[in-house]
Amino acid sequence: MIRPDLTLPIPENIEAAHFIGIGGSGMSGLARMFLERGIKVSGSDRADSKYLQELAALGATVYVGHEASNLADDVDTVVHTGAIWPENPEFVLAKQRGLHVIHRSQALHWFIGARRLVSVAGAHGKTTSTGMVVTALQGLDADPTFVNGGVIAHLGVSSGNGSGDLVVIEADESDGTFVLYDTAVALITNVDPDHLDHWGTREKFYTAFAEFANSASEAVVISSDDAGAVRVAREISHPHMVTFGQASDATFRVHDIRTDGPVSFSITHGDQTAHAQLGIPGVHNAVNATGAVAVLVTLGYDFEAAVDAVQAFGGTARRFELHETRRGVSVYDDYAHHPTEVAAALSGARTVVGEGRIIALHQPHTYSRTQDMFQEFADVLESLADHTVVLDVYGAREDPVAGVTGALVSEAFSDSSKVHFVADWQEAADYTASVARDGDYIITLGCGNVNLIIPQVLEALESSDAVTGQGE
Repeated sequence: MIRPDLTLPIPENIEAAHFIGIGGSGMSGLARMFLERGIKVSGSDRADSKYLQELAALGATVYVGHEASNLADDVDTVVHTGAIWPENPEFVLAKQRGLHVIHRSQALHWFIGARRLVSVAGAHGKTTSTGMVVTALQGLDADPTFVNGGVIAHLGVSSGNGSGDLVVIEADESDGTFVLYDTAVALITNVDPDHLDHWGTREKFYTAFAEFANSASEAVVISSDDAGAVRVAREISHPHMVTFGQASDATFRVHDIRTDGPVSFSITHGDQTAHAQLGIPGVHNAVNATGAVAVLVTLGYDFEAAVDAVQAFGGTARRFELHETRRGVSVYDDYAHHPTEVAAALSGARTVVGEGRIIALHQPHTYSRTQDMFQEFADVLESLADHTVVLDVYGAREDPVAGVTGALVSEAFSDSSKVHFVADWQEAADYTASVARDGDYIITLGCGNVNLIIPQVLEALESSDAVTGQGE
């Protein structure tokens, strides 16, 4: 992978941009916004996708596969992700031509300019929280520009150009780029150490979040409950720090949470209390909504109006997203790829599955995370899912590591009858369908490409071998 060099100069003007890795949810959203600003856009990705097709329909020139010939003569700026290799032919040629070659975060920084910025950071929940803030702002008659890491369900897009002066973004801590932005209001959902392959130590991870918070020009809104956030808060010297969560001393306190369906709850701020209900389940989403309300009030909006507006949020793609129900079995997809996220996804599912069971279809993400956290994954999956099917590791940007496979997770279960490791996807789909019975939820878990197995699972549910649903 290529680590972003934030010391590289950002061009004053961009007329023709080429995106290497344009098919990702974040990159495609940024490319769409460049197009809407009238900038010529081209880009490539290793595989075709709906994102490439949508961008092509909007006027972008897109390529499947990375070739030097994809880089047109009139391109003045190349935008890349950290997931590409230094040997990428388009990257190499751009360097040889002396073009501006910048990380996606630097391109986003250029795009934002001097507008008032809300940056949402955290190891978990930032995509959902960003979507909540954007949805509520639109309901409050604001028209923000936004760039999210996932598609906001009711909008059908991950980014949008607004007419107002406010910008809301999901700020990525995984590679340190979240400190690049000129943030006005910083929202920190939690500080659960992750991406230690980049940071090296937990202490450096915590310090980066403190730097991100202290650099906000107006305020920092931070969790009162998360242990890492509490630790970071002690290092924050910002004069305007707002807390949110279930803690009794939180500036915005969420309480009376009910999870027997779509989550409902109350939020108290000072001497004001308001009730809310979301269309999505889970205690974690009640907490996320409270953080969004805290941001809105910090921006100057009325408390009760903010609580009312956040209720319109309907979720984001790949966050407990229902695909279809076949043979009475509902098949969901969730982006969860860290033990804390998996716990939140499965706990939320438990509140709405009723008498049914939860069958997790887990794809470990990256060799380094699997090697470091296989026992934590096993503990969470074994305690919160009724049965788990483990696929092999999705390596993403990493080279394989000897001995690190999905079997590490399955072998760490104390009860081997509750888990099954299957490397072959068709076998995994068939097995998962054979275990499922009427009323069960199957949930794919992972931020790699595990969602692509869903059509195979749905087909297997309808096959003759799965019709009886003889689950355990």
